[in-house]
Order: sequence, then C-alpha cells, then structure tokens
Amino acid sequence: MVRVILSGADGRMGHVIADLAAADADVEIAAGVDIAGKGSGSFPVYKSFTELEDNLQEHADAIIDFSSPKAFDGMMDYAVKTKTPAVVCTTGLSDEQIERLKEDSKKTAVLRSANMSVGINLLLKIVKEAAKTLAPAGFDIEIVEAHHNQKKDAPSGTALALADSINDGLDDVYTYTYDRSERREKRDPKEIGISSVRGGTIPGIHKVIFAGQDEVIEFNHTAYSRSIFGKGALAAAKYLAGKPAGFYSMADVIG
Repeated sequence: MVRVILSGADGRMGHVIADLAAADADVEIAAGVDIAGKGSGSFPVYKSFTELEDNLQEHADAIIDFSSPKAFDGMMDYAVKTKTPAVVCTTGLSDEQIERLKEDSKKTAVLRSANMSVGINLLLKIVKEAAKTLAPAGFDIEIVEAHHNQKKDAPSGTALALADSINDGLDDVYTYTYDRSERREKRDPKEIGISSVRGGTIPGIHKVIFAGQDEVIEFNHTAYSRSIFGKGALAAAKYLAGKPAGFYSMADVIG
C-alpha cells in the first residue's frame, strides 16, 4: 500500500485523484494539503504543509502535487525535510522553481511532468524524432493547445514540453513565438509558434503541426477526461515510492 499526500486536494485534479485512489487497492490518500482546507471527509486536509507536519502521525510514501506555483515552495520544503518523494504536476512554475526542483532532486526523489498522460509522453518522443527529419526538409513547426476557461497559465505546460522536446531534437536552435499581432514580418524559419485557446470545459487538446511545401503533417492528442492525468499521477507515485534521490520523468514510469 502506497500512502500519498495530495497537494491541491480541493482542486479539480485533487478530487479526480481522490476518487481514483478510493478505487485502487494499492494506494491510500493519507492526507491532503490545500489553502481552502475543506476536504471531502475521507482523509484530513490541512491548510499548509507546516500544519500537516504537526498533525500527520505516519510518514507517507510520496506526494502528488497538483496545486499552484504559490504552494510549491512549502511543498518542496516538506519533501526535502522528510525525504518524501514528490510527483510534481503543477504547471506555471518559474525558472527559479524549476532550478530548485533540480537541486532538491539531489536530496529526495522528484518526478516532474507537465502532463501525466501516457499518450502525451509517447507523443513527446514521436514529435522529437519527426522534427529531426522534417525541420531540415524545410517544414515550419506550430503548436496549438486548447483548455477550459478556468486554466490560468498560457501556453500550457504540455505545449511547452512538446516545444522543448522538438527543440531538443534540433540542437536547441529554435526560439518560441507566442504572439505575432504586433509583428509585420515574415515568419522566422527557426521559430516554433505556440498558440493558446481557452473556452468552456475543454480538458486538453494539443496539436503539433509540421507545415512544408504543399504538405502538412499533424500530430494530435485529445484528453476527454481529467482521469487520464490522475491515473498517470497515481502510477508515478507508485513508481517513485522508495526510489533514491534523483530527477525522474514519466518516461521512467512508462518504460
């Protein structure tokens, strides 16, 4: 049985993970942390990791973090202090916070992913390989992502992860363009355009477009439910429990 602390327990993904964990005999939510401090009653929810530390009697095996950048530092303080492996799913982290993750991974196991779905993590590999052939052949690269109207960060962490994966396959010589409204010039062949759509209850759509002369190749991923992210997070927590300090990814989980 893997005991999990759920950071962001009162959020949308927190509720999804709690429901999935309740039906999983191999996982137990030991406690939650959320500034709202409400909870569903099935496990205690504390308003901060400091409050949790004062009350949680039994050590947990992993943290699943679906909170916000504001809650990130408190979560990592606890993870490092207690040597609790952390599955970090929160998007919108600053460069400083990402650097902190890398440093803290020397002290405890850390797994970070902008998207926890198996499909997206496979797509990251596919577009990286595709770019190695298509970019030298003159194909322009564009990424379009769409999410629900409550999402605060744009572009999505997944869109940036796709761009980074592509760029990694191209020796990191491409730059990212998020807005062309004030530009009056031709497209730079060494840019990756990233566009965001926000509306309704869209769980997540990502499209990678390779546009060449007289032909277009597209890779698409559509999330029909947030449960795919919750299942991935729980799989990551099971994988990370008991692992030594280090920086892990969903590629390690899916093999």
